[in-house]
Amino acid sequence: MTALNDANPSGSALPVLDISRFHGREREAFVAELRHVLHDHGFFYLTGHGVEQAFIDDVIAASKRFFALPMDEKLKIEMIKSPHFRGYNRAGQERTRGEQDWREQLDINTEGTAAKIGPATPPWKWLQGPNQWPEALPELKPLLLAYQAEVTRIGIDILKAIAVALDQPEDVFAGIYDPQPSQLLKIIRYPGRDVAETDQGVGAHKDGGFVTVLLQDKTPGLRVRTEAGDWISAPPVPGTFVINTGELLELATNGFVRADVHDVVAPPRGVERFSVAFFLGSRPDATIPVIELPEALRSNERGVTADPLNPIFREVGINQLKSRLRSHPDVAQTHHADLAKSILGS
Repeated sequence: MTALNDANPSGSALPVLDISRFHGREREAFVAELRHVLHDHGFFYLTGHGVEQAFIDDVIAASKRFFALPMDEKLKIEMIKSPHFRGYNRAGQERTRGEQDWREQLDINTEGTAAKIGPATPPWKWLQGPNQWPEALPELKPLLLAYQAEVTRIGIDILKAIAVALDQPEDVFAGIYDPQPSQLLKIIRYPGRDVAETDQGVGAHKDGGFVTVLLQDKTPGLRVRTEAGDWISAPPVPGTFVINTGELLELATNGFVRADVHDVVAPPRGVERFSVAFFLGSRPDATIPVIELPEALRSNERGVTADPLNPIFREVGINQLKSRLRSHPDVAQTHHADLAKSILGS
């Protein structure tokens, strides 16, 4: 495990882990390092992931072409047109803890068909359905779906390594993500502070899934808050993804694995920031169990974080729906006002 020097004044830095070591002679050492990171803060840079740089470059370039489209083209697939929370959002439309996030983005998830909704249908079924794709950029759909498949592979590989680091069988989490995990993917553009009304690119939050696989372009902005309350900057590093563990792992391990708070600071005036975030989650019909950890690890469990403003449920589908209702109040009120009232109380 190596550490990167960054601009953080405390001298702290996120570690770098090479996932290829998990499949080679250094497996045991890799697992030990990963175990330490999982308990410490759950954020690290990933190398050895096997994704070609040319493919990564294509995804970033296509994302920039999408955001450069005329606004009327992007608004043809505005999220408010989708009851499944898929599509384009203008900067300021998504919210974290009630405050506007100054980023524009395109959200896609597992490509599918809309479920038939009846009185007895679980409400999270509304999240299943087709994505919206821009007519003006037809190459975006096959490219992003191929990228989604690649980062799903990476995320599951990391989950297997995490399982071993917790002294569990590699497939211990498979029962709650097979045969189809949640695959939320966002391409994101953060405008500079001459456009943003605050410096909140994304407000402080924890991710709700298993693991997040984040691709950053060239402009920094991501920060991670340690358990002690210090902020660590996580600038882009070519050839790496930033990985962080989410609330499902915190739930499953009774807090041994951290789901760390993080945010994104809006870039300076006249500067744009681009990223592609992938959130690997469980099947929506799953319930998250508590894994029986060995005594040496169990003694370091910290319990699940209690946040009265954002309670965590072990029923995955309700967690996923709650997250979308909170983050996109315009979509919630347009398509799911009754659900928003019953789940969020608003």
